[in-house]
Amino acid sequence: MNTSLPTLYLSHGSPMIAIEDSPAARFLDRLGPVIERTFGRPRAALVVSPHSSTRQPMVLAGARHPAIHDFGGFPAELYAQRYDATGAPALALQASRLLARAGIEAPAVEAEGLDHGIWTVMKRAWPGAEVPVVPLTLVPGASPQQQWAIGAALAPLADEGVLVIGSGAMTHNLRRFFGLRGAVDPAAADVVAFQDWVRDRAAARDWPALFDYRRQAPEAAQQHPTDEHWLPFYVAAGAGGNTAGVRIHDSVDAGVLAMDGYAFGPQAERLRQALQG
Repeated sequence: MNTSLPTLYLSHGSPMIAIEDSPAARFLDRLGPVIERTFGRPRAALVVSPHSSTRQPMVLAGARHPAIHDFGGFPAELYAQRYDATGAPALALQASRLLARAGIEAPAVEAEGLDHGIWTVMKRAWPGAEVPVVPLTLVPGASPQQQWAIGAALAPLADEGVLVIGSGAMTHNLRRFFGLRGAVDPAAADVVAFQDWVRDRAAARDWPALFDYRRQAPEAAQQHPTDEHWLPFYVAAGAGGNTAGVRIHDSVDAGVLAMDGYAFGPQAERLRQALQG
């Protein structure tokens, strides 16, 4: 692969995305094949997820990464799902070194496994585990600016065929979501307002506003009672450089769980157009 890749923020929402049909699931089903047709198969995917959190970032350097069923109360069919990805230990060490050069201590550790924020999206995009995976843990206490800096340190990887992904959720109020499970009403107005605000700010490269989303975004506390599912957005954005964020998918599950996807970097618009084709 000689072409640089966009970086991605993908909403995984509920673990049920692994087995249920939805607009977001169908988008992920198309995403892997479209990336391969447009850019070639990624050398690997480096993915940060809120379901693996640590006090400092860590890069998992295991040789294999089986799916971890880190959730409870779901149907047996979901627990029967398997996803056994190959790791990329050399890439994990490279990522650790890039972060160290930026003054960010992020050791490469001999650990294995993919939390559901990683394996559910990868299983939809590459169901045969064709792309090796390197998990990066999230530091939930780090600011949006610090998350951006982590991504920026990893930006060179996109030019080497590595797909940098932040997995989270565009909105993530689970109490509200489970209370409305099965709802078929249109998306709640406040959810759409948040989606639109992010779309407009990302397109305008208004990073100061996005960093300050807690104060500036409409009803931010309602959309994200806690930050962890939103913070991977900044890692993906930082890895894409100071470019506009391009929305490549938007949908809402149960009226309140927004499942938007974004691409960043010089190749972001190319990916959007390919997905529309």
